[in-house]
Amino acid sequence: MSNESLQYLLQRLDLGMVWVDNENRVIGFNDVAWQLLAPAGEQTLGVPRERLHGINLLNLHPAKSRDKLALLLNGGETVSVDRCPVRSPPPMTMMINIPDRVLLLKVSKIFGTEGIAGACMVYYDLTDVTTEPRAKSADDKIHDNDALALPRRLSKIPVYRANRLVLIEVEDTLRLESADHYTWIVTATDKYLSNLSLSDLEERLDPAVFFRCHRSHIVNLHHVREVERDGDTLHLVFDKPNSARIPVSRTHTRDFRELMGL
Repeated sequence: MSNESLQYLLQRLDLGMVWVDNENRVIGFNDVAWQLLAPAGEQTLGVPRERLHGINLLNLHPAKSRDKLALLLNGGETVSVDRCPVRSPPPMTMMINIPDRVLLLKVSKIFGTEGIAGACMVYYDLTDVTTEPRAKSADDKIHDNDALALPRRLSKIPVYRANRLVLIEVEDTLRLESADHYTWIVTATDKYLSNLSLSDLEERLDPAVFFRCHRSHIVNLHHVREVERDGDTLHLVFDKPNSARIPVSRTHTRDFRELMGL
């Protein structure tokens, strides 16, 4: 998908919007947000829909995502009443498992005569443009239970760069490297910082192709040029960029040997 067609697609997507006060308590939803977050609240929290107004918005997202979401909601400096509002923080990509969506979130601060009064969280649902159709396990065929469905695998990895959304083709990804709670996505020609964690991405990639060789590294086996031994340590070598050598940790060496038939 070209950058132009992607931006055009974003313009056509329905926006989900949630309004929150200064304590991140939900004031209201638009219909798009309600259709997604109300079922999520019922399934993950057991909270009836009529009690979602007033709930802390962080509690409608997976626990592992709440720190990042809190940073997005609370980002920025305090505004005085006699000047323009703060610049909103950059958008953030997030995966939520119920009902298994990939979202691009934006937050815009709301201010009045006394300063910041709350925020509006706006999101684009990128699920259909970044994932393959939902995979089913053998049990699904027997029980036809959506709760047993496997997560939708990523076909594209969304990153936000230079004020534009970029979708990286999964097959073009050579490797992924952890950077605290973020991840570097490395291709043959560039390197992108994603605010998705390595674990988030690992859950949505094909394990037969993307191998977790180290706590900080996932590699695309299709792009590994050779395997080098350095004492008791194996290294995976890539042609690009810069003939990178990625270690295979001892805890993953046996799995790697079995996967490769070594």
